[in-house]
Amino acid sequence: MGSTFTPWLGLLAVGALWGGTNPFIKRGSKGVQKVHSPNKITQIILEIKYLFTQWQYILPFLLNQCGSVVYFLTLQQTDLSLAVPIANALTFLFTALVGHLLGEEKIDKETLCGITLVVVGISLCVYGKI
Repeated sequence: MGSTFTPWLGLLAVGALWGGTNPFIKRGSKGVQKVHSPNKITQIILEIKYLFTQWQYILPFLLNQCGSVVYFLTLQQTDLSLAVPIANALTFLFTALVGHLLGEEKIDKETLCGITLVVVGISLCVYGKI
């Protein structure tokens, strides 16, 4: 693998893993609000237990954490001033697209405008560093 291509592929993977799993994590955590306990500590423990017994939550959560590992590895080869905005912007982009594909939200004019601005912003960041 070429060393100049790997960081960009890594950032794309980070955006896809973080953003692509967000809607699935949201879906997998449904029902946690039904867990109740009068004790705050017990409430937290029961909520964590509930979440970690739901494969619909655990699988996307683990994939999301893989994105964090890829991010850490990518940071070793990437300028931090580029990696952070690119990874976060791609996360937003993938969250919007996957959420739309799952029927959560329609991509309206404002979202499309935001996605366009994100792509333009990423392009300007990269162009400014070249």
